[in-house]
Amino acid sequence: MSALSKLYSEIAQCHRCEIARFRTHAVPGEGAENAEVLFIGEAPGYHEDRLGRPFVGPAGQFLDHLLTSIDLRRDQVYIANVIKCRPPGNRDPLPAEIANCHTWLDKQIELISPKMIVTLGRYSMAMFFPGKSISKIHGTAQKRDGITYFAMYHPAAALHQQSLRSEIEADMKKIPPLLTAAKAEARVEPAPQPEQLRMFEV
Repeated sequence: MSALSKLYSEIAQCHRCEIARFRTHAVPGEGAENAEVLFIGEAPGYHEDRLGRPFVGPAGQFLDHLLTSIDLRRDQVYIANVIKCRPPGNRDPLPAEIANCHTWLDKQIELISPKMIVTLGRYSMAMFFPGKSISKIHGTAQKRDGITYFAMYHPAAALHQQSLRSEIEADMKKIPPLLTAAKAEARVEPAPQPEQLRMFEV
């Protein structure tokens, strides 16, 4: 059993939040365990709760379309959510629920070790771009601790507001060059420090 599979079992047994009583399935996430890109949404919806998989409803279909537009498949990336259980009535996640699930997401990031994290929607954006507005920073990236963070609207936003569809599609097209740059930087080894140089002096 992989470390991620073990984590899934732990998430399935989690009852830190009241909403765990009402779930059909916990939805930990899915995808390549060594994915270079990690997409983080907000919370499971009706379809995700029924199947135990992230982004399998209409928003997920649009996400699949977006991935295809940059020559990626779901099994090449990793997809997760800020919280792992569906909030009743598809309401927004509560601060306590986000805090309780934070350790699960942190562990997933640690195990997958992605080069790029793409936030989908304002709740995942707030975790990595605190104090920012998604309408102002979508389509922009920041690099911290060797990871490139890229903010996007949630795919569901295009279903509710068609005018956002082209913006979301345009933002998605920025991911490949950002990922290429992140991989190139990762391949560049740091220059030897003076102490290291002295070790090889004869």
